[in-house]
Amino acid sequence: MDYKDYYKILGVAKTASPEEIKKAYRKLAVKYHPDKNPDNKQAEESFKLANEANGVLGNIEKRKKYDELGENWQQYERQEKQSNESPFGGQNYAQQGSNNPFGEQTDFSDFFEQFFAGRNRGNGKPQSRKGGDYETEMGITLEEAYQGTSRIIDVENEKLRITTKPGTQNDQQLRIKNKGAKGLGDGQRGDLFVRIKVKTHPLFARKGDNLYFIQKIDLFTAVLGGEVVVTTLSGQVKIKISEGTQSGKSIRLKGKGMPVYDNPALFGDLYLEIQVQNPTTLSDAQKELFEQLRATFQT
Repeated sequence: MDYKDYYKILGVAKTASPEEIKKAYRKLAVKYHPDKNPDNKQAEESFKLANEANGVLGNIEKRKKYDELGENWQQYERQEKQSNESPFGGQNYAQQGSNNPFGEQTDFSDFFEQFFAGRNRGNGKPQSRKGGDYETEMGITLEEAYQGTSRIIDVENEKLRITTKPGTQNDQQLRIKNKGAKGLGDGQRGDLFVRIKVKTHPLFARKGDNLYFIQKIDLFTAVLGGEVVVTTLSGQVKIKISEGTQSGKSIRLKGKGMPVYDNPALFGDLYLEIQVQNPTTLSDAQKELFEQLRATFQT
């Protein structure tokens, strides 16, 4: 029987929790259920595969064998089943490790060791196969992407510190060698792939190494000019606003964007889009003054 990637079938990572596996299976079961897809062979096949995948990944012991043995896990299952069914009927002596009718001490673990981890009949050398890879996601803030940060994650009861460098991009994938599933025999462990998810920021928009920010200024500063304090990821800076500045004008602050990944001495830029805020409430006296001002422009 061909090897099937049950994690891919369910659409979950190899580090998915039992709850995540159950949720993914239920979603697919509803989507491809025969009652909802009559006479649809493709949906029927997808429904069967989802059930098959859940039957393995939803069972702790089967999932462990699947993760450790990969494509050989089903062959192991068949051999184990055969060992539980004595061809002579009655009790299976080999399974219990007691003396069988032929006076030989046997145990199924001997077969497991010999067949999967153990020996090649042709040359007697140990067989080996690299373990599978694990995938997971790690969420960080834009500030953490700017400064660099770290998280502790648990992989097979092992605490791992995952560190990001300044300038990390959204969807960037980190590879941690030899922290995936255990290999077969002398095979090395697989790798752990961590996909970084940078959360949306309430103020800054990011494009590459550049940042974009809407800078609000009052009407009088826009008309007469002045200074405003601007917030950046590296702190606050004071900039000058020219007389007659219009809404929509862009101001570039060089080097106030994100650090360049693997080159933290370099930075992108911060672009400010000016938004002029007009007063929304005026007293009668203020309205009169505005009327007088407007009259000066009409003469």
